[in-house]
Amino acid sequence: MDTIASLFSFITTPVSWVIVQFHKMYGAIFGPDTGWAWGLSIVSLVVLIRICLIPLFVKQIKSTRNMQALQPKMKAIQERYKSDKQRQSEEMMKLYKETGTNPLSSCLPILAQSPFFFALYRVLSSIAEGKTIGVIDQPLLESARQAHIFGAPLAAKFTDSAEKVASLGASITDVRIVTAVMIVLMSASQFYTQRQLMMKNVDLSVKTPYMQQQKMLMYIFPLIFAGMGINFPVGVLVYWLTTNVWTMGQQMYVINQNPTPGSKAQDAYLQRLLKGVTHHGEVRGRRRKNIVKAIVAKGSDRNDNERRFFAGLAKAGFAAQADGTVIKGDTAVAEAEGGAGTRRQQPKRQTKSQRQSGGGQQQSHAKEADEAAEPQDAAPGDKTPSLEKKPQSPAKGAKAGSAGTQGTGDQPARPSRANSGGSRQGQSKSGQRKGQQRPKHPSSKK
Repeated sequence: MDTIASLFSFITTPVSWVIVQFHKMYGAIFGPDTGWAWGLSIVSLVVLIRICLIPLFVKQIKSTRNMQALQPKMKAIQERYKSDKQRQSEEMMKLYKETGTNPLSSCLPILAQSPFFFALYRVLSSIAEGKTIGVIDQPLLESARQAHIFGAPLAAKFTDSAEKVASLGASITDVRIVTAVMIVLMSASQFYTQRQLMMKNVDLSVKTPYMQQQKMLMYIFPLIFAGMGINFPVGVLVYWLTTNVWTMGQQMYVINQNPTPGSKAQDAYLQRLLKGVTHHGEVRGRRRKNIVKAIVAKGSDRNDNERRFFAGLAKAGFAAQADGTVIKGDTAVAEAEGGAGTRRQQPKRQTKSQRQSGGGQQQSHAKEADEAAEPQDAAPGDKTPSLEKKPQSPAKGAKAGSAGTQGTGDQPARPSRANSGGSRQGQSKSGQRKGQQRPKHPSSKK
């Protein structure tokens, strides 16, 4: 750790100068040799650094949004090259290059504050060794060595020996209890921040290698910092715990106010927005209007959370506009003003006699329609029916053919004796028919 910290020795002077300036301010309130004065100086250093890193944090948010916008394309690449992991990785890198997205942008805030972290580590190590560094002269060095945070010296470590801790005016038990508690809090805040990001602010419907890496880091980072924490001075633990708390609060604000599309946080945000629109009758705030405007512009590409939001607006009687505002829907207003009068009228129920009389009228109308449809071949006074054979429908013809052959002229049609099973199986040896006999034709001889 000392070797790495020496690489950032060029920044130790600015870091020590900032700490001394804050120490002058807090020393006037709590006393120059107290742990509150030196501890709050380190906390203020963290806050100042994180404020300066806000532009990088904004860039990190934009990069995360770009990654979320690429989720459908990334999913398509996964499905297409399911069996070829190498080709899948190549296509992913090609997609990142074409869209100008850098998956490592989420690490920019950590990388940017690393020099300040190691510079502070070097300053505190010099204080523990009794050496002046940067703008910290001998009087300030003695004041810093006397400062204790909950009984633990500012420059003490968990791994320090009892003799070294005693030289700083403290006991080894106090140092290890304070450092152990701070290490646990530091690791827990790191884990909670990553878990909050993965569980609430990520579209879990799409699985990507990026998400798998983030999930892995969620468990690895706390363990790494817990292992490294035993070698950190108390002042560095204060610095890192403050950084984690700042990151956690900043992440909570982003998740609640500007969630990732398709995430659980977006669903919760849109439900709150829907509740506000229903209560006030309008979208309040420029940022909320911009969010509604962006959802309207998506059209059919809306996710499930956004569809539920629009369905809730329609149910409440509102319609979203392209400029991010809402208006009352025409249908909802008509129903609200007209009440039951706008409903479809149901037909009145008829009595039995009315239904029967109505049925008789329908039958008479049908009979008149059938008579009108019959051909008028005969003369008006001629009652003799025409002997011309009427064409039969295919179904009737098929039925007649199966029943028997049709006669000609005055001869009626004779039923065919050829039936299923043979023509004479129904006759006995004496020539008599079994069963009912067919009546003779009138023209035949008796």
